[in-house]
Amino acid sequence: MTKHVLVTGGCGFAGHHLVEHLLVNTDWEITIVDSLTYAGRVDRLTDITGYDPKRVHIMWHDLRSPMPPNTPAVDYVLHLAAESHVDRSITNPVPFILNNVMGTTNLVEWARHQDNLEHFIQVSTDEVYGPAPEGYAHKEWADPMLPSNPYAASKVGQEAVAISYWRTYGLPLTVTNTMNLYGERQDIEKFVPKTMKALLNGDKVVLHGKETNHGFVYSSRHWLHARNHADALLWILNETTPYIYGSSPVFPQLPNRWHVAGEERNVLEMTYEIAKALGVKDINHENVDYHSSRPGHDHRYALDNSKIMNAGWVPPYSLEEALTKAVNWTMENQKWVK
Repeated sequence: MTKHVLVTGGCGFAGHHLVEHLLVNTDWEITIVDSLTYAGRVDRLTDITGYDPKRVHIMWHDLRSPMPPNTPAVDYVLHLAAESHVDRSITNPVPFILNNVMGTTNLVEWARHQDNLEHFIQVSTDEVYGPAPEGYAHKEWADPMLPSNPYAASKVGQEAVAISYWRTYGLPLTVTNTMNLYGERQDIEKFVPKTMKALLNGDKVVLHGKETNHGFVYSSRHWLHARNHADALLWILNETTPYIYGSSPVFPQLPNRWHVAGEERNVLEMTYEIAKALGVKDINHENVDYHSSRPGHDHRYALDNSKIMNAGWVPPYSLEEALTKAVNWTMENQKWVK
């Protein structure tokens, strides 16, 4: 019997890549819940491979309000909807808390009444953990939540609400944490398309980091193509269960948690990777202290993804081939970066 999945934020960047991946790799029906603000664009969906309006149903809905009574029953929920821009959250934090925490509360309140719901995946971020020291990567259920900015705090709130519904009502919950997605149709404010534009125009690329006794150390991230992320989410639905058994006598059972991370590069290395894909040789860049220019940002984020890799998930694309693919596609479809 065909499954039915509900994807929140399915018109956003990560969400539309997930919808595309589901269309290509399953026969499932897909219901999208999206408020269609600046981050959600229906033309992202109509631009993707294999878009099928018979299988994709879009519900315009602001999750700050309770779910509509006509929302169809589903087998799976993939909750990607979130306000997700750190700088915006620092400038105006209240909407992030309202949208992300209240939105999640309304969604899980609806989900707990779905008798046939098999799996609810709360898609979260590396930023819930705060910064990672050099040489260390955060591990599932091993590290505390120490958010550095209002966006990160709102994602901790999302996780906390979802976990409370697992604990109280038996919500079949899995939490995933990922970081620094890139790919086709990404907003120009994000690092990869923003850097592409600067390199092509001969403008300075602003690179964050910190001055040390050994010179300037660039901020570092793990970079993951959005289709790799989508592939991991589908793998989790097909291959895993919502619950795991832990060693804690207080919580012998926990929601499953998976870290989905890409390859680590600092921002200078990533700039050279983008320049290589573009065929640009001259890089004009400016080093800027990450905290004084962007308070609330962290120097280094890192997730340990050995659990999912050891369990059998294999990323479809390496960083080099995925980045080349995204850069080439963007050059051929420049309306997405104008």
